[in-house]
Amino acid sequence: MPAPAPRRPRRPLLPLSTAAVLASLVLTCGTTPAGAAERAAPRVAGAPRDVMAIGNGQGGTVSFIDAATFENLGSFDAVPDLEQRIDEMNPVERIAYETVNSIQGYRKLVDDMAVSPDGSTLYVSRGVLSDAVAFDLASGTMLWRYETAGFKADHAALSPDGSKFIVSATTAKKAEVLNTADGTLHTSFETGTYPHGNDYSADGSLLYNSSIGVTSMPKALNGLKGAKQVVAVDGETFEPVRTYDFEYGVRPAVFTADNKTMYAQLSYLNGFVEYDLEAGEITRTVEMPYSDKAAELREDDYPQNSAHHGMAMNADESKLCMAGTIDDYVAVVSRPGLETDGYVHYGTDALPYWTATGPGGRYCFVSLSNENEVSVVDYATAKEVARVPTGHFPQRERPAKLTDEALAGLDPSDG
Repeated sequence: MPAPAPRRPRRPLLPLSTAAVLASLVLTCGTTPAGAAERAAPRVAGAPRDVMAIGNGQGGTVSFIDAATFENLGSFDAVPDLEQRIDEMNPVERIAYETVNSIQGYRKLVDDMAVSPDGSTLYVSRGVLSDAVAFDLASGTMLWRYETAGFKADHAALSPDGSKFIVSATTAKKAEVLNTADGTLHTSFETGTYPHGNDYSADGSLLYNSSIGVTSMPKALNGLKGAKQVVAVDGETFEPVRTYDFEYGVRPAVFTADNKTMYAQLSYLNGFVEYDLEAGEITRTVEMPYSDKAAELREDDYPQNSAHHGMAMNADESKLCMAGTIDDYVAVVSRPGLETDGYVHYGTDALPYWTATGPGGRYCFVSLSNENEVSVVDYATAKEVARVPTGHFPQRERPAKLTDEALAGLDPSDG
């Protein structure tokens, strides 16, 4: 593989006492079912294939699942330069790297990812490596690398036209907007404390960035965790439009196409809220049932403060799909009444840690992080229709398209 693009100048060394303070504040943040082939729409020869990209956080790979047949098509190594990056860290960066790993309890190499609209390029936010990179999927070549500010790269989003890749710089209280053509910084915007999710509105006019506060602090010190906000910026200029303040950190969220309503999971809440984006207030809070295991947990033992972490909405906005992370289930809930249609229960400690709607809007894909599997749930029936093996610790999921050349570049051993 050709050598990656030159890294940016190293951050200046700081006194170890300063480094220790900084480090202490660093993150806290398949079987195919019968009839599946019948559901697969005929694909025109040469047309990109609809897939779900699955970021395997600890494995450092991205798995690709066929959105119609639920076949694991293979994986891509997103950290071919891992040892090089670790060796190049200066003392402050190495302290931060080890601290993030220690607080999180594991090493998250792939935090988020997206595939270019033409199905040829993979963009990855690489967690504790604190960078964003782009790969040509067919050849495996790293096209560019950008070091994000601070000490952790978090959730990301790709602009609708594919020209910008937005990454939350967790410890820097900002989101960085990168040009996908060359990995240069286009602009950045201020966020709340520990920026987390980045979500474009359906029409692309707005980008919502949500922050979770310093998750390494206990709930009793919630007031010291920093600003927990949703910051809405213009989807093209990235200038601020409106800021919404919350008592607790905003976890995964979905937004209706009219930009009037948000459904969000909040830190420590075993359920979700409905939020009026015009009035700027919570209109309904829905509490979901605890599992026996979850009922015995202390709130400070929730993974990164989140009881429930994973929210998606189907194509016609009539159903929500929510991961009960500590409860080991996923729930399908109908709008507008917010009645629960049904649950899919998983084994104890399966850790359902993310949900995403697949291409076409019919199925909800659920990451079972501790099982190294993805569960596919039918919105209409609230039933699981497939279970697909992935790489190590799947979490973030994104719908995408892949060219035939990109598919040929995948490692089939993940399938």
